[in-house]
Amino acid sequence: MLSYRHAFHAGNHADVLKHFIEVQLLRYLAQKDKPFWYIDTHAGAGCYALDSGYATQNAEYERGIALLWERDDLPAPLAEYVALVKRINPDGQLKLYPGSPLVALELLREQDRMRLFELHPTDSEILQHNFAGHGAQVLMQAADGFDALKALLPPPPRRALVLIDPPYEEKQDYQRVVSALREGLKRFASGMYAVWYPQLQRVEAKQLPEQLKQLPVKSWLHVVLSVQAPDEDGFGMHGSGMFILNPPWTLYGVLQEVMPYLVKVLGQDGEGGFVLEFEENAAA
Repeated sequence: MLSYRHAFHAGNHADVLKHFIEVQLLRYLAQKDKPFWYIDTHAGAGCYALDSGYATQNAEYERGIALLWERDDLPAPLAEYVALVKRINPDGQLKLYPGSPLVALELLREQDRMRLFELHPTDSEILQHNFAGHGAQVLMQAADGFDALKALLPPPPRRALVLIDPPYEEKQDYQRVVSALREGLKRFASGMYAVWYPQLQRVEAKQLPEQLKQLPVKSWLHVVLSVQAPDEDGFGMHGSGMFILNPPWTLYGVLQEVMPYLVKVLGQDGEGGFVLEFEENAAA
């Protein structure tokens, strides 16, 4: 199935969580002069218009990035993410939202490299257009990121962030995430891996973090942002989670500061909440 288009959901509460954390992970890697790679298995189109096209149909960004846009009380780590989105909108109007690849591009240095994969033919073509002109620093491929990941690991600098956020259109995506990480850790045990997943009533979504906790890593971090109560009919996304393997030691403290704020600002009808878990010397 290739019906999923992230443009429908650009800038929503899940993007806020995912991209705010992505900024933290990349900033941590950039603290050392040594180069690193950013690998995105499901890159999407790279950038999304919020004032036209798909994003206007449900306007999910209005309950996400738009609620942070004019705030003057943002915690410093969250303010850095919002400032990045504002750089994409230099006229001060929230018209564009950066996907994960563009967030990464804003933070990559000259010595770093980006590898992007997108299977959807339309989004892959848009991605190629959006990132043309970056030469060898940004390589894109119209391919299944799960399959393509194997050939890239370990990357030459032995430092990388791998972001895995499939659409989860099909139940198999959940198991493919686990399989890709298990295989990836065999090849590149020290890599930093970040998995995004939706909070749904679906049993696979509930089981995924428990399966990830069993992977052979020295440490993991799991964070969930819920913005509303689950629908009684069992449909719809009421939040999302990020599971990071080999996370920066600084991330837990940052999330302790930021997550209560996100619940306060993005939570709907008093139903918001968060979960934050961290374990060292896990299953390795």
